[in-house]
Amino acid sequence: MQTAVIVFPASNCDRDAAMALEKVTGRAPHMVWHRDSELPSDVDFVVIPGGFSYGDYLRSGAMAARSPIVKDLVKRAGQGLPVAGFCNGFQILTETGLLPGALMRNKGLKFVCRPQELKITNGNSRYTSAYGTTQNVVFPVAHHDGNYYADDSTLDSLENEGRIIFKYEGNPNGSARDIAGICNAEGNVFGMMPHPERAIDPQHGGTDGLGLFKSIIESI
Repeated sequence: MQTAVIVFPASNCDRDAAMALEKVTGRAPHMVWHRDSELPSDVDFVVIPGGFSYGDYLRSGAMAARSPIVKDLVKRAGQGLPVAGFCNGFQILTETGLLPGALMRNKGLKFVCRPQELKITNGNSRYTSAYGTTQNVVFPVAHHDGNYYADDSTLDSLENEGRIIFKYEGNPNGSARDIAGICNAEGNVFGMMPHPERAIDPQHGGTDGLGLFKSIIESI
């Protein structure tokens, strides 16, 4: 099992993601620089980490979505490679078109940073199957542009197809229908604003994030 983390200028959760992946797989991930043109050929799972890629200029994730590595990422995701993006990574996935919708400025116009309770709304996805009967988890949130938006038709499709994987319990940012995390139609590409990679150690406040990494690794 080989994983990878893509690193952009001003990514700041890349090491958190690397630690989570190594904890679950027992193997350090490839750290892939955004200017590389291809992902390593042996990669089974890719994480796009949180942070402030390119300083969030233009729109959060907009410039990162045009980085050289992203062309190969989109190609490999289309071939079924599992890809997850957390916080800024979710923003990048929407900017590439791998996931629908957009992340706008928080409804309260303030940066939100706190532990956040989430409801698992699809426990059978590739990213939640290891949670079993668990219905609620707590992941940290830390974002200024986490207000998920999509048109009603897209939102209806996400709900009807079971592609909303997590919802907020007590919406912190105004996201449509309390959406915290979604996947694509094929189920291999997943994005969420909360940070599961920051919830893997009891000394950091909890380990609820481990189930997400275990789920996708076991599915692979």
